[in-house]
Amino acid sequence: MLLSRRSTLALMTGLAALAVTRPASAAAKFVDYSEASLAELAAGDQPYLIDFFATWCSTCAAQERVLNGLAGENPAYAAIPIVRVDWDEHSRGDLVRQMAIPRRSTLVMMHGTTELGRLVADTRRDAIAGLLDLAAS
Repeated sequence: MLLSRRSTLALMTGLAALAVTRPASAAAKFVDYSEASLAELAAGDQPYLIDFFATWCSTCAAQERVLNGLAGENPAYAAIPIVRVDWDEHSRGDLVRQMAIPRRSTLVMMHGTTELGRLVADTRRDAIAGLLDLAAS
């Protein structure tokens, strides 16, 4: 079936309108790590997640997909700030040493300066959701 130019333009316009009016799913709230950004979250009263990641790490990418998916489904998850600590820059830094972070792809749920839980190299949706659920308890 061949579409005329007019039909093609009408179809494209309709698809564009759908894309504009369709509500966007929420994404996780990622914050780049700095001592100041972490200190600000630690001083607050809201739980936050620290994500030790590397851009080249496939496990980290899988965790990010799960975090974004969960945030899109649950507004409570979307509200949790996630501090992204670049492993290539900070693997030998004070934060990694103080928190005894064994490797990249480590997720740590915090409230103030108290660790609520952690996952190391875990990409299972239920495990990551369980870690995020600690923010609500």
